Amino acid sequence: MSRLIRTRSAPAAQDTPAVPGAPGAAAWPAVCHADDLIPDGGVAVRAHGVQIAIFLTDEGLFALDNLDPFSGAAILARGIVGELRGCLVVASPMYKQHFRLDTGQCLEDASVSVRCWPLCRDEAGMICVGPPQAPERRKGCDHAAA
Repeated sequence: MSRLIRTRSAPAAQDTPAVPGAPGAAAWPAVCHADDLIPDGGVAVRAHGVQIAIFLTDEGLFALDNLDPFSGAAILARGIVGELRGCLVVASPMYKQHFRLDTGQCLEDASVSVRCWPLCRDEAGMICVGPPQAPERRKGCDHAAA
């Protein structure tokens, strides 16, 4: 069985194998290879019956719902990744709201957020998506302000 390499957004207590055909693999489907990802860019994948946007940054891998809650369009993977107010964010290409990559929280409207998804990468470089995480609401940011 492959050893898993944890990413920043994967829950620390999760030890479910993501190897296709292994027990628990359905809970962590493989969606793309690490080589498919572009630094500071997103890629849209389908897992758990929904579209998920995966982002590769200097801080690690992050995954959010791909559906923009303001426009209803599946476009967050095409957003611009950057830092705003000391938070690592993706700007929606439609109406430009910023969503934190670590929590899914919208910076412009605290009542809106998108789901975060845990990720893991196996030894072969395959990225696997786990069950969704509940949205978190935080006032501060984990990242140092620029």
